[in-house]
Amino acid sequence: MLTPKKLKWRKPHTGHLRGNSKGGNEVSFGEIGLKAVSSDRLNSRQIEAARIAINRHVKRGAKVWIRIFPDHPVTRKPAETRMGKGKGGIEFYEAIVKKGKMIFEISGVSEELMHSALTRAASKLPIKTKIVKRL
Repeated sequence: MLTPKKLKWRKPHTGHLRGNSKGGNEVSFGEIGLKAVSSDRLNSRQIEAARIAINRHVKRGAKVWIRIFPDHPVTRKPAETRMGKGKGGIEFYEAIVKKGKMIFEISGVSEELMHSALTRAASKLPIKTKIVKRL
């Protein structure tokens, strides 16, 4: 699973998901990409499940780029704990994906195979996505 080696802040604020992605919103490395149409947070398990779905479908014959990284810690307090006594411990890490952000890119196999692989990956993610070609 993807986790950062080092963080600037151990327990950051939650933040907002308003607006569009500032960068990383076009196909830069591969031929076809999976682009986010809605904003949400993706945890490392969801990203890994989508990556495995792509690699299994193309039988490891394609080059896959993951354009997002889960670097934002999410904290939770234990169940049945009273209020107060500080913020909870880190449970998992998530990537904050705003609309327009490129999530995956792929190249190296036929276009139909890449399209079907990205469709399978999109079904593993909780956000709306679309498949875009390189301009």
